[in-house]
Amino acid sequence: MYRLGNRLIPLHARFTWRYFKSKKSLQAITIIARITTASIAIGTAALVIVLSIFNGFEGLVKELYASFYPDICITHQQTPFFQLDSEKIKALRHIQGISNLSLTLESNGILQYSDNRANVLLKGVDSNYNDVTGLAQAIHKGSYETGTAGQPFLIVGYGIEQSLGLQTDRNLMPVTAYLPKINAPATGNPLDAISTFSMMPSGSFVIQQEFDTRYAITNLSAMQQFLGVNANTFSNIEIKLLSGTNEKKVIETLKQIIGSNFNIANRYEQNRTLYGILQSEKWAIFAILSFILILASFNMIGTITLLIFEKQKDIQVIKALGGDESFIKKVFLGESLLLGLAGGLSGIGIGLLFCWLQEKLHLITLEGSFVIDYYPVKVMGTDLSIILITIILIALLAGIYPSIKASKKSFSLKAQ
Repeated sequence: MYRLGNRLIPLHARFTWRYFKSKKSLQAITIIARITTASIAIGTAALVIVLSIFNGFEGLVKELYASFYPDICITHQQTPFFQLDSEKIKALRHIQGISNLSLTLESNGILQYSDNRANVLLKGVDSNYNDVTGLAQAIHKGSYETGTAGQPFLIVGYGIEQSLGLQTDRNLMPVTAYLPKINAPATGNPLDAISTFSMMPSGSFVIQQEFDTRYAITNLSAMQQFLGVNANTFSNIEIKLLSGTNEKKVIETLKQIIGSNFNIANRYEQNRTLYGILQSEKWAIFAILSFILILASFNMIGTITLLIFEKQKDIQVIKALGGDESFIKKVFLGESLLLGLAGGLSGIGIGLLFCWLQEKLHLITLEGSFVIDYYPVKVMGTDLSIILITIILIALLAGIYPSIKASKKSFSLKAQ
């Protein structure tokens, strides 16, 4: 052990540090070492930046989807519509951890304005819907008003507004809606199975293309009348949780109250495919960029090999003084680790600096029409930890072979 102040440091670590910082007698070793460090730094910085951009986009998408998807959504497993009595609704509202609850009813239909038509998913919502989702904050034109059962209003996605040629903030003519009646009697006239009604548009929303071109919102009671169902018929129960609530505990309580015939999905499960794609793309890019670090490790092997050649006299002296093979391996394995950490920590610093500048100055912009005009970034500590662990593993793997060779090889003590 080597004493540094009040701390004891292993002797092999002292040799490792001395070799790392000392001037090399062969210029080639210095050049290759610098190239190795620079390569690792570039690869690491690229990993930090790219993963942070993926995190930024993922956070942005989740924020956009949170405007429409609730924390928990309940649907029936077998039918698109179900009935729920007032006692169960009351019991659901009193579950600890639930902030608010909204009952909705949706059905495919057609909207027509003048000669323009659009296929939509028309959704009737109650007065609590705005507290459960953030739709009101996504209003682009007009206002968030769904009206009443006798006078329903229509809120449409921006894509539907464009397709119909509407101006929702100043439209004077109503929009005609066509919906299939539920449990319509069988007659010879197919039009008897279609419910036709008119609504005045009150506003339009902009969230994301998937919603903007598909959804239209109206009053729940009016929707129930249009479909010909009673006031206890719904298609979704949408729930907002209090901050810090144990989601799993709430879901278990929900199952006990409504039974086993319902699907209860949290926000991730409602968008499982989307989140799965985001994560797959992120780690696929991580794997690709990690090859830069693996390629840099070949330079590291060359650097350690040349350093061993330069220090062969030192190695023989160490062996003569009682240093065993394990000691020699630790010295040069540590050298490889120091090279990796020097490049890795430098790269993390560069990556963090770039992310900070991108967040503050928006250095790289996005072309075209999007909700933001620059690449979003979000640095996550878990990503930095994984990157650092990857660098350490690559550095150790790169140093194993030359370190073992150095520990087993015999060198001459003749002057070099």
